[in-house]
Amino acid sequence: MRRLAFLALLLLALAVGLVFAGRVGLGPLVITREGDQQLILFLGSPQRVTEPGPALRWPFVETAESYSRRWLNLNAKPDTILTADGEQLIVDSYAIWRIRDPKEFKRTFPSGIEAAETGIDRSVRDDVREVLGRHTLEQVLDSQRAEIMREITARTQAKVGGFGIEVADVRINRTELPTGAEESVYARMKTERERLGRKNRAEGDERARRIRAEADREATVIVANARRDAEIARGEGEALAARIYAEAYGGDAEFYAFVRSLEAYRIAVDEDTTLVLSPHAEFFRFLESSTPPPRPGR
Repeated sequence: MRRLAFLALLLLALAVGLVFAGRVGLGPLVITREGDQQLILFLGSPQRVTEPGPALRWPFVETAESYSRRWLNLNAKPDTILTADGEQLIVDSYAIWRIRDPKEFKRTFPSGIEAAETGIDRSVRDDVREVLGRHTLEQVLDSQRAEIMREITARTQAKVGGFGIEVADVRINRTELPTGAEESVYARMKTERERLGRKNRAEGDERARRIRAEADREATVIVANARRDAEIARGEGEALAARIYAEAYGGDAEFYAFVRSLEAYRIAVDEDTTLVLSPHAEFFRFLESSTPPPRPGR
């Protein structure tokens, strides 16, 4: 019984010792924590990568190096960049990266994380300088900033992707003008805005002239069509009136002559009118008697 208890204690101590040895990098057992990855090296040469949990190795001939799986932040050194329109900018950028393949990472950067960060920093600064140098100040600060950052990220990933590194994003952390250059930049920006304002006003005036000319043309066409329709309606009305007059005259010519004469008296003669005419004048033939005499020649 005592022998069994001794064996159990011995096995337990051995298990604890193996776990402890695995944690400190000794013994055949390797413990990989969640969020990490262990690179097994055989006499210094990268062999395989362990997953989270326990793994075995050959003691003394195989060693393990731990690398994080998490995304890391690298602040690149500030750099002075000349934009396409001749403006100088002090740009401070950063990159989000992680170790994707520890074997390739170890082969490329045998000295570790610091050497990798130096290489990434150099690649980021070169790409930021090259891409920003092809764009104007306005594009960098506003209109095309998102597209510029995507291009820089893609270029940096293409450079370092073969080294076991993955770059998720490159961003500009700070953009400043060199000391003493603010006033000259603001003056150029003001001149450019004034030029754009004059250009926009000229284009607006030209468009307004075209709109007014088109409106005048349409108004002329509308008025001409309206006058044509009015003339047609007036002609049709006069023809209808002439027909009505003709029909009325044909129905009772004497009465028609009487009514027309009364209308002529109303228009031509008022209280201030003095007429000197012969008593037998045709104009007064309806005033001589209540029965209108026949016209001469009848």
